[in-house]
Amino acid sequence: MDTLELQGIANDLAVNLPGADVEHRLDPNWDLYKVRGKVFMLMTDLPGRPVMILKADPDKAVALRGQYADITPGYHMNKKHWITVEGGDTVDEKLVKQLVTDSYQLVAGERPAGF
Repeated sequence: MDTLELQGIANDLAVNLPGADVEHRLDPNWDLYKVRGKVFMLMTDLPGRPVMILKADPDKAVALRGQYADITPGYHMNKKHWITVEGGDTVDEKLVKQLVTDSYQLVAGERPAGF
């Protein structure tokens, strides 16, 4: 699955989470997804490739990077607490939804209803 498709899935989920807001920045081109004024997901285009950057529990982040070739340390963020997700053979819709929900929960401090 390519990253643009994954970004669409992540966006559709994130904008419907309780209290979530999206801030679009044009220079540079970033979309910031926030809850309670704090960022839980970012989307941008690195040279030649779109990416999603998500908050992650430090222990889970290490495990995710070891298990999935398309998950790397958070670009331009604290490498311990953030991951970068790109499209590829190892990432699917179910995983992206789980990662977005987990990131939201870490920042919001609560699990959204129905998730």
